[in-house]
Amino acid sequence: MREFIAALPKVELHVHLVGSASLATVLDLARRRPQPHVPTDEAELRRFYEFTDFGHFIDVYAAVNDLVTTGDDVAALVLGLAGEQARRNVRYAEVTVSATSHLRAGIAPEELDEALATSREQAKRAHGVELAWVFDIPGLWDGDFGVTSAKYATTHRPAGTVGFGLGGFEADAPRRAFREAFTIARDADLHCVPHAGETTGPDQVREALDHLHAERIGHGINAANDPELLRRLAAEGITLEICPTSNIRTGAVQNLKDHPLPRLLDAGVPITLATDDPGMFHTDLDREYLLCHEVFGLGRTELAELARTGVRASFAAPELKRSLLAEIDALGH
Repeated sequence: MREFIAALPKVELHVHLVGSASLATVLDLARRRPQPHVPTDEAELRRFYEFTDFGHFIDVYAAVNDLVTTGDDVAALVLGLAGEQARRNVRYAEVTVSATSHLRAGIAPEELDEALATSREQAKRAHGVELAWVFDIPGLWDGDFGVTSAKYATTHRPAGTVGFGLGGFEADAPRRAFREAFTIARDADLHCVPHAGETTGPDQVREALDHLHAERIGHGINAANDPELLRRLAAEGITLEICPTSNIRTGAVQNLKDHPLPRLLDAGVPITLATDDPGMFHTDLDREYLLCHEVFGLGRTELAELARTGVRASFAAPELKRSLLAEIDALGH
């Protein structure tokens, strides 16, 4: 099964740039720019990444984000992610970038644009991985319910920009509050892919659909508690970006055996697997597929279908989709 998973061509649609940084990369940044929050010792950094709850995770993520202060730092993260994706046979990835967080850390908009554009080209040449950008609203950090994030995404729009997202806390940030920002993004033909229902109930998934016109949902796991919503997601073909290890590490789900992934599949909801923040959660995409085999009993046929769902739900070019689907079909046979 490990060999099959390694050979399976994949896409990844839910991975955050800062959260993808390896321990070695974060240690290098922390040692070059010491600050009181992020450890400079590997063992201490591993302990730093032991999260007590979702709020603690957000605090840690913010501290690491503040280490990224130049365009070169951003490019290093991109190329590090692309190398890891290539090792897992990921051919295409939609990478979530919290642009306003980088701007707040001191990177000029034009420097960020250049770093993303240049490193994307390098990633393709060096690793054969096609990267696309999803610019997200980092919760309430913008202070204006994402309008600043939307204006950056639609005005600067580095090459490869395909979508607009929304992360961070849900409890104090109902999805409907970000309607203006998503209207700006949608009017500029960006795809809308907010997080919802990760740490709150199914009502936030419904708000993401009704108010933000979500085309995919990040996580969405608590939709499993609402049969009517499950029927809607299945009928409308709304893909959920499911990140099992992430949900355990942040406390969104207490026990992997209780994860709602099987119930979502049984309800006919399309799902794709992702790592979310693999550097912080000590995971990779092959491991997420293997978990689905070991914990949920999914076989080769089901795992191949998860890979196909990811391709279909992606915003990759049609010719790339056709090529990847053909490769998956050939491996499955």
